[in-house]
Amino acid sequence: MRVYVKDEPIIELPEGSTAKDLADYLNRKGPHEALGVSINGKTVDLSHPLHNDDKVILWNFNDREGKEIFWHTSAHVLAQAILRLWPEAQPTIGPPIENGFYYDFANLHLSDQDFDKIEKEMQSIIASNYLSEKQVISSKKEALHLFSHNPYKCELIESFEANSPLTGYRQGEFFDLCRGPHLYNLGKIKACKILKTAGAYWRGDSTKEMLTRVYAISFPDRKLLKEYLHQLDEAKKRDHKILGPQLDLFSLKEEAPGMPFIHPKGLIIWNELLAYLRETLQQNGYIEIKTPTMMTRDLWEISGHWFNYREHMYTSQVEDREFAIKPMNCPGCMLFYQSHTHSYRELPLRIAEIGNVHRYEPSGAISGLFRVRSFHQDDAHIFMKPTDIQQEIASVLALADEIYSTFGLTYRLELSTRPTKNTIGSDEDWEIATSGLKGALDSSGREYRINEGDGAFYGPKIDFHIRDAINRSWQCGTVQLDMALPERFNLTYTADDGSHKRPIMIHRALFGSIERFFGILIEHYAGKFPLWLSPIHIRILNVADRHEPYAQELAKKCRTARFHVEVDHSNESVSKKIRNAQLAQVNYILTVGDQEVEHQTANLRTRDNVVHGEIQIDQFLEHLVKEKKERSPLSPYSTPS
Repeated sequence: MRVYVKDEPIIELPEGSTAKDLADYLNRKGPHEALGVSINGKTVDLSHPLHNDDKVILWNFNDREGKEIFWHTSAHVLAQAILRLWPEAQPTIGPPIENGFYYDFANLHLSDQDFDKIEKEMQSIIASNYLSEKQVISSKKEALHLFSHNPYKCELIESFEANSPLTGYRQGEFFDLCRGPHLYNLGKIKACKILKTAGAYWRGDSTKEMLTRVYAISFPDRKLLKEYLHQLDEAKKRDHKILGPQLDLFSLKEEAPGMPFIHPKGLIIWNELLAYLRETLQQNGYIEIKTPTMMTRDLWEISGHWFNYREHMYTSQVEDREFAIKPMNCPGCMLFYQSHTHSYRELPLRIAEIGNVHRYEPSGAISGLFRVRSFHQDDAHIFMKPTDIQQEIASVLALADEIYSTFGLTYRLELSTRPTKNTIGSDEDWEIATSGLKGALDSSGREYRINEGDGAFYGPKIDFHIRDAINRSWQCGTVQLDMALPERFNLTYTADDGSHKRPIMIHRALFGSIERFFGILIEHYAGKFPLWLSPIHIRILNVADRHEPYAQELAKKCRTARFHVEVDHSNESVSKKIRNAQLAQVNYILTVGDQEVEHQTANLRTRDNVVHGEIQIDQFLEHLVKEKKERSPLSPYSTPS
C-alpha cells in the first residue's frame, strides 16, 4: 500500500503496517520524533493501522500536537508515581497544558520536600520503558466497575453520553481512563520536573471538594529542561505583577478586582503606545470611532452575545429596559456602518476603535494585567468586497510585522480553517474566505501552520503568536473573517451594477488587550523600556545643594526638548542616588557638581552603569531626540565613549 507523508515522497509499505512501522521506516526514532500521528486529519497513537492512500503527518516535539501527546503521557507517569508512593491517593484528571501538565488528586497532601522522591519514582517508571497500551472499554457499566474505587472517575463516566466510546491506557500496573493519544512507549521521556502544587476545586466548581493539583513538565532532552528552568528563573525576575508596582506603573486594588489602576508613569507608556498605534493606523488608511460603553439588550440579541456570551457580560436595568456593558466592540461598529449608505467605491473601509470592554472573569482566573475584567482592545473592522480579501489580509500582515518589529518581538502565524460542525455561510463563502487568507500568507513568504477545523463558527482566522526576550510565546494579534455579523445586521453596499451586496468583514486586533500587551512589554523589557516608551528619560543628580539651581536649569532645557526628567535633590549620597535611578530604570543619569556647573556640562552614565563622563548638553539632547524619534531599541550611549 502507499501512504502520503508530509514533506516526504510517496511511500510504499506492506499491507497491515502501522504508523509505528512507518516511523521506523523513516528512521524517526529520536526521543523528540514520531510522538504521535495524524492520519487523514485525525491525531492517533503510533499503534494505529495504516491503509492505502492515507495522508499522514508524524508529530514531533516541536509541534503543538506532539507536545500535547508527550505531556499527556507524562501526566500518567506522574499519577503512577504518586500512587506508588501514596496508594490511598485518588487521581481525578490530568491534562496537558500550555507548558507541561498537571494532575489533580483527592486524599493527597504534599510539600516541596516530596518533589525529589516523586521525580525519582517517575524516572524509575520511565526507565522501565513501558508500552502505552490503549484498551477499549465496552460500556459505561464496565467502566464504572473498573473504577468503582474512585468516585471522581465514576462521576466523569456518568457524565459521558450513553454511546460515547470509552477507552483507557495501561502502562505497567497503572491503568487510567483516557481518550489519548499517548506515546508508543515511555522511553522517549528523558527529563521531568515537578514545578509546584496548588489547590483546585473538583471540576472547577467552588462548591465542591478542594483537590491537590501537582504541576510538572517533561522533555525529550535534559538540555531542554535546563533551558526551561532558566526561562522560569528569568520570568520570575521579569514578573510584571512585581515590576509594575515597583516602578510605579500600575496597581491592582480589591475595590475594583480585575480592573487595573494605571499610574502617571504607566500612563506615559500607555499614551506612547496609543500614539504609536494611531500613527500607524493613519498611515494605513484607517478611520477611528468611539462607540458607547453600554447598549441595549436588543443589540446584543442581534449580535448573538446575549444568548452565547451572557454569563461573561455585566448588565443593568434602566427605565425598565435591559442594558449590557460591551464585552466586545464589534456590534457598535456595525451600528456605525449602518448609519451611512456605502458604495463599492468606498471599500475597503477600515474602521478602528480602541474601546474599553468589560468581561466577567472568575476571581480565581484574574492575573495581573494578563487576565482582567476591564480592558481596552485595539479593534478594527474592515468591510470589503470578496475580491479585496487577499490584499487586505496582506496589508494587515505587513502592519503587524511593522508593529511587532518595533518592539523587538518575533512571531509565528497560524491559520485556522472551517470547523466540521455548526458553522454558518455557504461552502463557497468558506472557500473564498479561506483561500483569501491562505493566498495572503503564501504571498507574504512567511512560514505558517494550519490548524484544520480550529476556526470560528463564523469564519477562518489567522493568529499571531509573539515571542518575547526570553522566548516565551504569547497569542496576541488575530485576523478573523466574519460572515455572521454583516448578515445579522443586514449590512450592504451598492455594487457597480446598482445592486445591494453583503460586505465581507475582517475583525483585526494586533495588540489585542492593551493592558495585556503592556504587561507583556514590562516582562519583555524587564522594566528597561527603550527611550521612546520610557516613563523617566533623564534623572539629574546634584552633588550638593549649591548645584540644584543648575540642575533645575538643565531639567527645564530637557523638558523643552520634550523629555520626561526628574531632579533628585535628596540628601542621599551621589552613589545612592545613582543606585536609586538605576533601580527605577531611568535611561540616562546626569550628575552635576562644581566642575559641571563651571563648564555648563553634565556627567553621564546609563542605567546599565555605562559611564561616559563629562558631556555637552546640546549634543546629548540631539542624540536623544534622534533616538526617541526613530523609536530605536538601542541607545547611542550603550557603550562607553
